Amino acid sequence: MDAIGPTTCGPTASCPGAGGAEAPGDGLGHLPDAVRAKVREHPCYSEHAHHHFARLHVAVAPSCNLQCNYCNRKYDCANESRPGVVSEVLLPQEAARKALAVAAEIPQLSVVGIAGPGDALANPRRTFETFARIREELPDLHLCLSTNGLALPDYVDTLVDHGVEHVTVTVNAIDPELGAQIHPSAVVARKRRRGLEAARILRDQQLAGVAALAERGVLVKVNSVAIPGINHRHLPEVSRAVRERGAFLHNVMPLIADPAYGTYFGESGQREPTDAELLGLRAVCASDIPVMSHCQQCRADAVGMLGEDRGAEFTRARVAAMELDPEAVRARREAARAGRQEPSQEEEAQTP
Repeated sequence: MDAIGPTTCGPTASCPGAGGAEAPGDGLGHLPDAVRAKVREHPCYSEHAHHHFARLHVAVAPSCNLQCNYCNRKYDCANESRPGVVSEVLLPQEAARKALAVAAEIPQLSVVGIAGPGDALANPRRTFETFARIREELPDLHLCLSTNGLALPDYVDTLVDHGVEHVTVTVNAIDPELGAQIHPSAVVARKRRRGLEAARILRDQQLAGVAALAERGVLVKVNSVAIPGINHRHLPEVSRAVRERGAFLHNVMPLIADPAYGTYFGESGQREPTDAELLGLRAVCASDIPVMSHCQQCRADAVGMLGEDRGAEFTRARVAAMELDPEAVRARREAARAGRQEPSQEEEAQTP
């Protein structure tokens, strides 16, 4: 995969290859047409799509198998917008009904994903039952999943069988010495592993999972949290490693370390990267793989367009009280899709 644009940028510039101001069109012009078609309507994968399409994260996965020093999962929290935070954890049947309710009121909905509040693949029964129910009710929606990758190789075939087209894997280090500073422990085969042992297992599972998904035609985006003094200078190595195994996009995100959030890094004084550090890092990573720049680090129950969370409109109580006719919802969506004029490549190229 060829690099896009120069490998460095100033602290106020948009990073080439990241869907920024200097990126051609949606920032994915290097990809084959078949691959671009898969991300054309995915707001979390395409810089262009996030201006036109909405997403829904259904919070059906409460358990996690990995300890992360930047994470503190919170429930019933409506005042924070960051990964791992949700207001309600849903059962699969509730999640499918919520997807129908959102589809009825937000015609731009194109993607339903499972991103927590724990790890989707640490909750396989709930995750795959949710996907099956949504696929039955709303077959036009794209299905996606976010995972830490620890259990990923075990579920590649199941993901493909359920029609999951997009998977995001969070990879923060491929050096176990660094990984152990970010993820102190992991639960593997019902046994807690710690330190370097846990970090080695995690790395091997992540890279094997990325490669296996790519071989099966699933699009893989890799997320990484930039942590100054730990993995900040290491992330270009992560870019190279995941690109070699078939990932097509790297999302380099800033650490959120506000002490008020109660994370280990927040309470220990670990600083967040500056804007200049983050932009420079993204530019270096973009020499190996396209880098995403429009991520909003959404809640695990986010609803609507990126940067416009409408989750408060779709509470468990309101969704349960709504009168929903699946056939009517599908018919309205088909009519809306038929009436929506797809942008040309020239129009995409003009999207800011």
